[in-house]
Amino acid sequence: MTSASSLTAIAGRRRLALFLLCFVQFMLVLDDTVVSVALPSIRHELGFGAAGLAWVANAYFLAFGGLLLLFGRAADLLGRRRVFLCGVALFGAASLACGLAQEPWQLVAGRFAQGAGAAMAGPAALSLITLLFPGTEERAGALGIWGGIAGLGGTMGLVVSGVLTDLTSWRWIFLINLPVAALALVLLPRVVPESRAARRAHLDVPGAVLGTGAVVSLVYGFLRAGEAGWGGTAFVGPLLLAVALAAAFLVVESRTAEPLVPLSFLAFRPRAVANGTALLFSAAFYAMAFLLMVHLQTVLGYGPLKAGFAYLPYGAGILVGLWLSSRAVLRFGMRRTLIVSFLISAAGLLLLSGVAPDDGYASGVLPGLLVTSLGCGLSLPALAVAAVTGTTEENAGLGAALFSSVQQVGGAVGLAVLVALAVHRSDALTGAVGPSLAATEGFSFALVAAAVLLALGAALIAMLLGSRHPGSVDTGQTPAQQG
Repeated sequence: MTSASSLTAIAGRRRLALFLLCFVQFMLVLDDTVVSVALPSIRHELGFGAAGLAWVANAYFLAFGGLLLLFGRAADLLGRRRVFLCGVALFGAASLACGLAQEPWQLVAGRFAQGAGAAMAGPAALSLITLLFPGTEERAGALGIWGGIAGLGGTMGLVVSGVLTDLTSWRWIFLINLPVAALALVLLPRVVPESRAARRAHLDVPGAVLGTGAVVSLVYGFLRAGEAGWGGTAFVGPLLLAVALAAAFLVVESRTAEPLVPLSFLAFRPRAVANGTALLFSAAFYAMAFLLMVHLQTVLGYGPLKAGFAYLPYGAGILVGLWLSSRAVLRFGMRRTLIVSFLISAAGLLLLSGVAPDDGYASGVLPGLLVTSLGCGLSLPALAVAAVTGTTEENAGLGAALFSSVQQVGGAVGLAVLVALAVHRSDALTGAVGPSLAATEGFSFALVAAAVLLALGAALIAMLLGSRHPGSVDTGQTPAQQG
């Protein structure tokens, strides 16, 4: 019989493991946006051209989003702790290379390596949390913390970037990753046991190549569209290639004995709804973070440091939403929690869309920022719970990778599409109303479009995601069908 002291020690190790895994996830998501404010300083010091500078951000998106499915499945087969530690080590080494870069190509290569390390560590971390906390209530709480910290990382990247760029050097936005990586590498092996799929299987190499190629082509096409427009071969070519690779992937997966992504796994309704709406959610929020930071600096006249601090209440709102989310899921059910949280976020975006050039921070920016962040904090943990519903020791890494992948793809698509909408709207009005008002109209138009995406997500959840009782999902399937 297990003694009380042993149970306390086990609980303590699990808490430390959750802290480490969430801290690493915070670091990985932080690097999605941490370069945003620092780009002008990077361009000045390293001599980037306008086109090349965009790839300081895009290289990370491309590697992170494109390699997630491959490494998520590899974690299931090779060992989740092993793949996580390898990813953290690669991410740390790449962060050091970025911080020391002397040429543009060195920084872009370092960012790609960072993305590859994130693709290894991210899904492995989420799958480890899923297995460490198997009970419904404790899993909801753990994933609530994980989801909230991840959302906080995406926003705090802008704050950290503004503070470090203004007070020290842009190089420190990469070098601050090193202590986090070192801490995880030293402590995690002591508190998390290794886990892998019990049944030995081979990695589906054709499926891995086709699936990774399809995601990389899709992300690349949308990123290029943001630079070169929507009608040229820079967008259409990669998009057609992504469609062809995705079709080939589905054919291969339907015929192989050990597929990378079993089609039954994709068809399981709670996961399908969670991943589909996470795509819309990420598109809206990545674009909002970018557009608001640009609006604060170019229209409202904030400097990098002031713009960074302007985002701090957003982090507070996410923490409140995080605290409420797991409780709401357990009391009201996943479906109701997600519908309400998406609608709150949409309302916040509509408030932000009304920020005018002469508005003050407290009366103009802050209300929308707080409402939006509350909805974000409520949404992410509930989405994470839905995305790993029904996963087991055999496929926890795959479920985590799929969820992380759609977030990255959604972020890339949202940035490309919504920023392009804002620019197009501003360009159309510049001659009539002046540059400041035109930029405001473009910003407002894009945020209204983002709010529509979240309202669409809420409608899909209401129609497709059922709930039998609080804290559960009505899957319509037996446990044997859920994997």
